[in-house]
Amino acid sequence: MSSVETGSSSIWMVGDLQGCCAPLQALLAHPEIANDPNARFWFAGDLINRGPDSLGTLRAVMALKDRASVVLGNHDLHLLAIAAGIRKPGKSDTISDILNAPDVHELMTWLRHRPLAHYEQGHLMVHAGVLSAWTLEKTLALAVEAEAALQGPDWKNTLEHMYGNEPAYWDDALRGHARLRVIINALTRIRMCSSQGHMEFSHKGAPNGDPDLMPWFDVPGRAMHDTTVVFGHWSTLGLMLRPDAICLDTGCVWGRQLTAVRLEDHKVLQIACDQYQSPGRH
Repeated sequence: MSSVETGSSSIWMVGDLQGCCAPLQALLAHPEIANDPNARFWFAGDLINRGPDSLGTLRAVMALKDRASVVLGNHDLHLLAIAAGIRKPGKSDTISDILNAPDVHELMTWLRHRPLAHYEQGHLMVHAGVLSAWTLEKTLALAVEAEAALQGPDWKNTLEHMYGNEPAYWDDALRGHARLRVIINALTRIRMCSSQGHMEFSHKGAPNGDPDLMPWFDVPGRAMHDTTVVFGHWSTLGLMLRPDAICLDTGCVWGRQLTAVRLEDHKVLQIACDQYQSPGRH
């Protein structure tokens, strides 16, 4: 978890890049951004995979140094698991350029030390979402727990036990790998929940009005109602601007747009993207 106090520089919150380096460079070259040398950037995770230049994208974000705040997404964790020898690459993965890089160890060390949540100026960024029972303070504390496991000496064991859909709900009594799995699943994979706030992972399309299955941000009685949660991960939802929730994933890798939203006034910038993946592969 990272929490930063800042001055008056603009902050641009950027949706899932997924290895699309050219749109990122076009965004950074946009006059409104290029003419502000102190501009900062929040990246909503999934920096890599599925797009044409995962290595270039990763290096471009790293080159921003302290101007970039990055939260981990599920594709980033997938890359770490492959690099650790825990998982094998999938057919649609486009991360071989990173795995074959001469400095892959340094790249993975940098990625592994990114937070799962970033809070600043009333906005909380995570890759996917938060559970309805979690307050802001609880979310940040749980993110720190998972980050410590991912950054510690036993990080490979944490990744090895990260996969799975159970437990599907939060319980303060959870311990060990089950506890970490719920935290990581909520922050990096959640889209839909039951009305009781239990995570459901099979639905990847847009919300369909099912009264028994709803977006995590619409679960009744959600504890974090006075904080703007900023997230990506949900290209079929697309750009959404609400006082309590902002979705930034507008399907760059699927041939739609790369979206950036300015934190202070929620101004939107979008860069048109070439299609790299078939929409049927979500």
